Amino acid sequence: MNMTFPFSEHCLALVLSGGNALGAFQAGASCALKDHGLPPDWVAGASVGAVNGAIIAGNQPDRTKAALEMLWRPASVSSSFDLQPLEEPRRMQSAVASLTFRQPRLFSPRALYGLWLNPSSDPEPSSLYDALPLEATLRQLVDFDRINLGDTRFFATAVDIETGEDVVFDSAATAITPEHIRASAALLPVYPPVEIGGRLLGDAGISINLPLDSVMAQPQDKPLLCIAINLLPLLAQRPKTLGEIFTRAQDLMFATQCRRAIAAWQALFAQRSKQGDGASVTLLYLAYADQSDEVSLKTFDFSPESAARLWQAGFDTLTGHRARSQR
Repeated sequence: MNMTFPFSEHCLALVLSGGNALGAFQAGASCALKDHGLPPDWVAGASVGAVNGAIIAGNQPDRTKAALEMLWRPASVSSSFDLQPLEEPRRMQSAVASLTFRQPRLFSPRALYGLWLNPSSDPEPSSLYDALPLEATLRQLVDFDRINLGDTRFFATAVDIETGEDVVFDSAATAITPEHIRASAALLPVYPPVEIGGRLLGDAGISINLPLDSVMAQPQDKPLLCIAINLLPLLAQRPKTLGEIFTRAQDLMFATQCRRAIAAWQALFAQRSKQGDGASVTLLYLAYADQSDEVSLKTFDFSPESAARLWQAGFDTLTGHRARSQR
């Protein structure tokens, strides 16, 4: 990052996309910001970005790294699971282990086998996994009083499952709770939807995985520096295998949303600039771009090795990137 940029004159907003296990990349990038003495004024997140964002906004700056490490650098998901020494099979088996058994801080599988054998015995569940472990983790790692009363403004986004409307929870107007974060991360049908205020809500990634709208739509009385961190790549090599096709389809569903959102805001601010209307906006867009070594189940690979690699990649990407100005 070009450290001569006049950050003190700007409102600094951190916008974090969804991407499940890839969220360790955002943790590393946010710690790079902290190391440069640049705590964000606003934090907006979707899905795992909302989880990371809540930890960032809900901790004192000197506690943020430790809290993020507790989420992203825990013990292996299952010490009894025999992981092979080769890197790619090991990562793949780590993902399978998470899906088969559990990820203790985030989710656990429901007892679906009995339901399949005897479908009339119990009501059909609304998801494959139970996300209550995430709520316990949030209560442990996040000071929600700090989010709601502190200096950092926090936005968590979701989508209304019945109407399809985007929903933004803003700490300036709403008392943020763990349920708001769970709603933002409720990727259907993996995790159950969450009802808040009579609305049934799901993962924001269904609608807009990089929640730029949350901060760009706010009135601005001084220049805005928006650092957006996207976890799913728009560009990639041509897929050849079924696994690569699956991964590419997943990436495109989310990454194309980000491209359209950025293009729309570029056009709007370009028009405002011509009219001499509004404060300037600088967008620093960071992406976990080179994913050629990732496996098809990358969003469920919570292995400590992968988390450490992603953390370092996020740290290095932010410190090595130069701001690209959009007006």
